[in-house]
Amino acid sequence: MSSSETSSSCFGKETKSPSSPPSAEASAEGPGGPARADVGEEEHKDIIKFTAEKLSVEEVSQLVTSPLCGAVSLFVGTTRNHFEGKKVMSLEYEAYVPMAENEVRRICSDLRQRWPVRHIAVFHRLGLVPVAEASVVIAVSSAHRAASLGAVSYAIDALKASVPVWKKEIYEESSSWKRNKECFWAPGN
Repeated sequence: MSSSETSSSCFGKETKSPSSPPSAEASAEGPGGPARADVGEEEHKDIIKFTAEKLSVEEVSQLVTSPLCGAVSLFVGTTRNHFEGKKVMSLEYEAYVPMAENEVRRICSDLRQRWPVRHIAVFHRLGLVPVAEASVVIAVSSAHRAASLGAVSYAIDALKASVPVWKKEIYEESSSWKRNKECFWAPGN
């Protein structure tokens, strides 16, 4: 069973919408004290967020950490200060958030079919992202490292290929919208 929480924000307006009702914690007390669910019954979580706020790698990592897992793998995409000999000042991202969230949910589902992963978090920044700040943070937890490493690598490639996010590179004296070479709707693919 999988629960999914989506939080999206486009330039300050943030909404949260769980895709399934939260699970109720057991509150009855038995002879040995408070009843609790077996740790093996921890539900899988997919956490998706599009936001204009600065991304916290630590926050995203903590969201997927689980006592059932021995591995948390991360991908952090940051704004670099150059592109093809031009000085990059910042990147600007736009997205059609409802479609982007749906596509990320599909990617999470693909990950779960391919690898035994526990929790997945995909956070993407919108708006201006200065040099050295994170544009995207993907975190995946699993019992063993091979699954989380494979899943996080697949996730960033799939995100770049299919999620409707557009990037504008802002240089010292000009700017340019860029397309992902991996994107399925790009000319020549």
